[in-house]
Amino acid sequence: MFILHTITFKPNTSPNGLRLRLLVLVISAVKNRNRRDAIRETWAQPKEDVKILFVVSKDKSLNAENLVHNDMLEVDEEEGYRLLTRKVIASFASVRDINFDYLLKCDDDSFVNMPLIVNELEHMPKKRLYWGYFDGNAHIKKRGKFKETEWILCDRYLPYALGGGYVLSKDLIIYLVKNQDYLSMFASEDVSVGAWLSPLNITRKHDRRFDTEWYSRGCRNDYLVTHKRSPEMMRLHWSHNIQTGKMCDKEFKHIASYEYDWSVMPSKCCMRNLSLFP
Repeated sequence: MFILHTITFKPNTSPNGLRLRLLVLVISAVKNRNRRDAIRETWAQPKEDVKILFVVSKDKSLNAENLVHNDMLEVDEEEGYRLLTRKVIASFASVRDINFDYLLKCDDDSFVNMPLIVNELEHMPKKRLYWGYFDGNAHIKKRGKFKETEWILCDRYLPYALGGGYVLSKDLIIYLVKNQDYLSMFASEDVSVGAWLSPLNITRKHDRRFDTEWYSRGCRNDYLVTHKRSPEMMRLHWSHNIQTGKMCDKEFKHIASYEYDWSVMPSKCCMRNLSLFP
């Protein structure tokens, strides 16, 4: 059962009655109030055609916080990484009737360059869009919190956009929600979304400006989403952006990125290139 709590605007509209260009779902743990507050103070500034909701498991301890901010989407799913896939599809189901064009799913340690990503959407397909930083070469995890016990499809994960941040057009959200009873719930939510969408004729747009791997590749002012940012780092990025118009104090690269080669088998898709920046 999926429950949408204390969202005061009508479910098929934005707060002012207009269609939302972008709906952002930030996956958050109940205990991560400090991360949510950092996001509220920084990149989640009010914008007419953008709505940001924190997806959390239903918990009475959140009542006071939500009374103040009214920006939380509570779902009847327990906490825990291995239950994250269910939490994500539950959140998709809860927002299906909101009137929006695109949905950005990200984590509560992701910093989003909101003006840039909204501007980029002007040039994106209106439908069948799956946009992020893709991997098709990932080996199946055999141990740890990522351990996959149900995967039987292939000896690698099917191409998927990494979970630190990816964008789906509204029609794909509707497709997933309508078919959720038939979907396998794999251990990782981003792997699951990639598998669910794998047979579809859609636009998979690999974009190096999504710094969404398990570790950050560095800092670049044109990053759309950058992952693994602490609350302190978010505030530093925001402060520097306010003062200079740039997110980074200094651009740098920790690790090389890659262009996804869709012309070869997925196991050969993703060769890191030291000359690429970002």
